[in-house]
Amino acid sequence: MENSLWGTLALAFAYLSLFASAEYLHLRRHFKAEVTRKYVHVITGIFALGFPFLIANHWLVLGLCASFFLILIITLKSPYLRSIHGVSRKTSGSLLYPIIVYSCYLAFEYFDSLVFYYTPILILAISDPIAALIGKTWPKGKYHSFGMPKTLSGSLGFFISSLIISFLLLYGIEALPLTETLILSLTLGLTCTLAEAFSHHGYDNITIPYSGLIILAIGAHYFHLF
Repeated sequence: MENSLWGTLALAFAYLSLFASAEYLHLRRHFKAEVTRKYVHVITGIFALGFPFLIANHWLVLGLCASFFLILIITLKSPYLRSIHGVSRKTSGSLLYPIIVYSCYLAFEYFDSLVFYYTPILILAISDPIAALIGKTWPKGKYHSFGMPKTLSGSLGFFISSLIISFLLLYGIEALPLTETLILSLTLGLTCTLAEAFSHHGYDNITIPYSGLIILAIGAHYFHLF
């Protein structure tokens, strides 16, 4: 328990430092809020990777996630954390991040498998920014999803990266047979890609990982893969 408390404090300090660095980049170095928001998005996902090893109590994880959820709610309409909230588009993504981290931690504890934590978190932290970067840099195959612009190039980038992440984690952590690993990875990649394509205003922060968790849960309950 003592180690978990120290782990919780270390992660709290890491996240507060991340927020401070984003504010510095936005206010002092004049980085656009879209840039600092993506920076926080990626680093938040990286820091979240330490939860299963640093905290062995889901109540501490809940407390940490709830604390940062409250910070984000309180600063939403304030002059603070403009590096996160100061984007022109309507989005709730930052508020949903603490919720999904705690949800993935509960799934990890329930199924006693790290793939239930790392797969959704890494796909969200890596594949989502990749899709945005590719879609803006090489906007090929433009289409609209519920009135919002998307690109096939961005969706393809998301699919390939999520496929690779899923395959490496399933094969590396669970050591599933190659055929099962490939089928499950393809299913995860396709499902999460569709979730990203049809989600807007930051709700992909919850639809992407929840889609991944559902596919993994189906694999565990019905196909006994884990």
